[in-house]
Amino acid sequence: MPDDYSLSDVLERMHSNQLALEAALMELTLHVEQQGAPEVGDNVRGALDTIGENAGHIKQGLAKLRTKNL
Repeated sequence: MPDDYSLSDVLERMHSNQLALEAALMELTLHVEQQGAPEVGDNVRGALDTIGENAGHIKQGLAKLRTKNL
């Protein structure tokens, strides 16, 4: 079943993992901030902003790959 491991399918799963990790990091960030460490929260939020910015590019790239059936 080569279609199970196409490039677009693998990248889609990696993107899904990235989004799940982003959500988990946000939960941990909220907890850390509630514990009185806002500077840690700010640092993590900076990294999460980068993840969010890249998510759109990744999704567009995946859409192009799917149209090419890679």
